[in-house]
Amino acid sequence: MTITISAFAWVPPFAQGYVKDIRPRWALAEAGLDYDLHLLSDGAQDHADYRAWQPFGQVPAYRDDTVELFESGAIVLHIASLSEVLAPQSKQEAAHIQAWVIAALNSIEPKVDNLILPAAFHAGEAWISGFRPHAEHLLSLRLKSLSGWMKGRDWLVDRFTVADIIMATVLRGVQAEPILQDHPNLVAYLNRCLARPAFKKALDAQLDTFTKNAP
Repeated sequence: MTITISAFAWVPPFAQGYVKDIRPRWALAEAGLDYDLHLLSDGAQDHADYRAWQPFGQVPAYRDDTVELFESGAIVLHIASLSEVLAPQSKQEAAHIQAWVIAALNSIEPKVDNLILPAAFHAGEAWISGFRPHAEHLLSLRLKSLSGWMKGRDWLVDRFTVADIIMATVLRGVQAEPILQDHPNLVAYLNRCLARPAFKKALDAQLDTFTKNAP
């Protein structure tokens, strides 16, 4: 099977290692599946042929011999279905994995983005100082709930799954923030995820792409 994922050829240093194609790269590394890259540069994400694949011009998009799809959560769920290692072992586990993928993307990630993206893209603007406490409060409520779920657990489900890939890549955005450090079990959970060899392989692969295509 030939698998292709889209990725940016280069991004500014502050985003390197955090672009969302790291999610399918990580899942494919866990599954032991090789893949090709469809690299985007010089505004190629706005070309009609790419928008027919990824309507929003984002990365990643995915295709193999049977399907074509976009959105990182959908992609990693599909990759799991191709892998004996990652495939759900029961209908209930499949339901839990799907629920936690969606929870990471819908309940946690928007709150993380609200905290970190304004500072990245609007640094120095007057409204930032007043907005941040509100963003911290909303994220703290979600992290408290997640921390409660993770008490006594190593993984979101009974074993490592693609749900942990999505959740870990979301939590990485606040890895150095005190708001995450307030929950030692979430720090330990994130460290467990990021210690996996497949994560290092995915991270190194993404960074290597940027190095090779640096302007």
